[in-house]
Amino acid sequence: MEENTFEPDLVHAIFKLVWSSRALERQMIEGTDALDCEVGAGTSKKNRPTSANGNAVKLSCELLRNFVTESVQRAATIAEAEGVSKIEATHLERVLPQLLLDF
Repeated sequence: MEENTFEPDLVHAIFKLVWSSRALERQMIEGTDALDCEVGAGTSKKNRPTSANGNAVKLSCELLRNFVTESVQRAATIAEAEGVSKIEATHLERVLPQLLLDF
């Protein structure tokens, strides 16, 4: 039985959004046309459009699923220890520093 995971198309779209915004930032800093460059033999690696293959996107989806699942489980443990039946934003805020170090 396959567990629910994030849609690869959604994660890929988020990656593309981040890549585009970073390319625009580089364009502003360097004054180059980073987004409109064409890939060719003489194109530097720095100016090539960023992409990811399908397996990398699927792996990113699985990592994101694991991260969210672990976040909720740790927050639920803290909420339970406090005697609360509902996870609040403060519970997530308390687990995130250690969670980021673990991942």
